[in-house]
Amino acid sequence: MMSLSIVILAAGKGTRMRSDLPKVLQPLAHKPLLGYVIDASMSFNPNQLIVVYGYGGDQVQKTFPSTHIQWAEQKEQLGTGHAVQQATPFIKDEGSTLILYGDVPLIDQETIQRLIKKGQKNLAVLTYSKEDPKGYGRIVRKDDRIQKIVEEKDCDASQKNIKEINTGIMCAPNHLLKNWLGRLNNQNAQKEYYLTDIVGLSIEDNIEVLSESADNEVSITGINSKSELATMERNYQLMTAKKLMEEGVTLIDPSRIDIRGEVTVGQDVTIDVGCIFEGKVHLGNHVKIAAYSHIKDSTIGDHTSIEPYSHIVESSIGEHCRIGPFARLRPGTKLQNQVHIGNFVEIKNSEVNNETNINHLSYVGDSLVGKSVNIGAGTITCNYDGANKHQTTIEDDVFIGSNTALVAPIKIGKGATIAAGSTITKDAPPGDLTVSRSKQTSISGWTKPTKK
Repeated sequence: MMSLSIVILAAGKGTRMRSDLPKVLQPLAHKPLLGYVIDASMSFNPNQLIVVYGYGGDQVQKTFPSTHIQWAEQKEQLGTGHAVQQATPFIKDEGSTLILYGDVPLIDQETIQRLIKKGQKNLAVLTYSKEDPKGYGRIVRKDDRIQKIVEEKDCDASQKNIKEINTGIMCAPNHLLKNWLGRLNNQNAQKEYYLTDIVGLSIEDNIEVLSESADNEVSITGINSKSELATMERNYQLMTAKKLMEEGVTLIDPSRIDIRGEVTVGQDVTIDVGCIFEGKVHLGNHVKIAAYSHIKDSTIGDHTSIEPYSHIVESSIGEHCRIGPFARLRPGTKLQNQVHIGNFVEIKNSEVNNETNINHLSYVGDSLVGKSVNIGAGTITCNYDGANKHQTTIEDDVFIGSNTALVAPIKIGKGATIAAGSTITKDAPPGDLTVSRSKQTSISGWTKPTKK
């Protein structure tokens, strides 16, 4: 197979973004725009990947430290042709080069693969027929063959009526591309070196210009403003939602879900409105995610229900569990099977074993909780002494009454009962009732204070 170089143009500042962040680092579903283009590029197994950078170059390079990337600086913004010229010293004489854009994130890989094939011997350009072509360069044909590409500002009246537009994405043999780049000039309205002018040079050299048509507009759309970024975000989310539904997921409203990472699913998963998924999330079979839950880098086991407004981060949840509503599972939480974590319960860096209930208004941190434990409302594991974290161990079959404080390090033995309202500072023996309360006293004749 012929060697492939890929050049990604990513030097623009993106002034319309009104942001200190370089345009190609603006986030789409919490991932920089350029990240999508780099990932797509790597799927083509290129022999070399060259990113042309400019504004915020240090920041861009730090964001993508891959050793597979070669960096070419465009110090002055003198047009797309000038940008590709900066990559020329890196491009080998043999093979072909694909030119992509760092602000066009959702390219269709199958379409680009066809373009690459056509660009092995000829110049191949990606086009799209757009009902309203305003702002785009027009594809000028004669007898169905491409003759040239004319930028919007250089179009005459008849050319402005052409609906077939240039996407900017091209592929060409390296030896031809280098020759054409060396012959570019800036004799145009913008006084820039247009990459599109290589079409005319190809015709001049009697080399036919081939084309490939994009299947949809989203795949060729560049992002230049926060408004366009927001539109692309919705397009991306709808595409992701469609993919989930094709995998059998029931989405109550596909327009009200946000996927900011990778979600894998089993069968018969149901997701209600307003849910956010970040990082890598796996949902097992028959999982139900109720409205407005937020799940990040976590695994949810089969037949588990996440009730509304629950927040789960870097946690592992077993099968047949019920979480929430308003539960918070922080990093390091591991729940076994048939565990119930109720409303306004917070779990952090703790393992909770089978059939344990922590029903409401409790905090369990840095703890090991056994099987068939019941933790009453308002229970707190006091895991922090002001300097260090300490572990609480609660063995199997323990009952802890409401409003209890367990001052770690501490162990509650198997089958023990802790009376409600206790503050426990010493290990509780297995099977015993442990009570730690001040003596209740009633003072007769006491007078309530009054305002002065």
